[in-house]
Amino acid sequence: MVAGALLLAVVWAFLLRYVPEEAIPTRGGFVPGRGDLIRAFAPRVAWALAFLLVFGLVGGWFLAGRMLAPLRRITRATRKASTGSLSHRIDLEGRRDEFRELADSFDDMLARLEAHVDEQRRFAANASHELRTPLAITQALLDVARDDPDRSGGELEEHLRAVNTRAIELTEALLLLSRADQRSFTRERVDLSLLVEDATETLLPLAEARGVSIEAGGATAATTGSPALLLQLTTNLVHNAIVHNLPDHGTVHVGTDARPDTVLLTVENTGAVLTPAQVTTLTEPFQRGTQRIRHDHGGVGLGLAIVKSIASAHDGTLALTALAEGGLRVTVRLPAAAPDDGA
Repeated sequence: MVAGALLLAVVWAFLLRYVPEEAIPTRGGFVPGRGDLIRAFAPRVAWALAFLLVFGLVGGWFLAGRMLAPLRRITRATRKASTGSLSHRIDLEGRRDEFRELADSFDDMLARLEAHVDEQRRFAANASHELRTPLAITQALLDVARDDPDRSGGELEEHLRAVNTRAIELTEALLLLSRADQRSFTRERVDLSLLVEDATETLLPLAEARGVSIEAGGATAATTGSPALLLQLTTNLVHNAIVHNLPDHGTVHVGTDARPDTVLLTVENTGAVLTPAQVTTLTEPFQRGTQRIRHDHGGVGLGLAIVKSIASAHDGTLALTALAEGGLRVTVRLPAAAPDDGA
């Protein structure tokens, strides 16, 4: 309608205003004047504008419906997701335009959310089970002590202290895992090689008690993050390498390396031969291989789960590789610190 009105304005401004107002007689008849042209032209213009109006409304409605159909599908998927249904996917067909990219991105987001929710549900179920275990043991010990007044109080105290210590360790591990997932920490420059020295020195008595030798070394590997969380990551890796090792003659190799954009922390240990299926479950909470954790290692089954969470919180990755001769190689890759960080 606007285009038609502008066209009429152009015709009036540059054509009709130069036509004489009255008709001009000629030998064969007359030349129509401006009034004659307007009377002949105006009804047809009105019909043309009416046709353009109807055609524009109908065509615009049809085209808008075709163009907005993908958006309606995305809206329906969003409403389903808002009700908690994360299994629905848009699966938009057609050419790769802006709507297709939006739908594919939304599908990817739903897939990640669904995986994250499933992981959180499994973790909550496992955590509740593990937290209930020490409480049940404490209750059983107290019941036994109540039914047996002659039982030694020192023995009961020792058992209760051990159970309480394990419950505290498990609770602290859960809090640490939550803190890493939320990324609630201040970033600063950290040298992984120094953390390796601290972790190996702290765990050296445990290694000596188990007959495991530790070899540590490597280049300066500077990254940015939380010193406390990265020290926990390093300590967990070294602790796992010592505990899940060959008795009396096992070895642990810990090293760091620096590359232009990344730094590497590698922990390698001897041990039993692991299958690829077992390796994929090692970062699951409360798992060791394909079996649930045993409590004779002094851990709470969250070591590699915490390592994975801390690495992810620092924009890094965790890679596990089973060694053919037995044992495991764990590689943590983190972004390298900028040269001027901390300057």
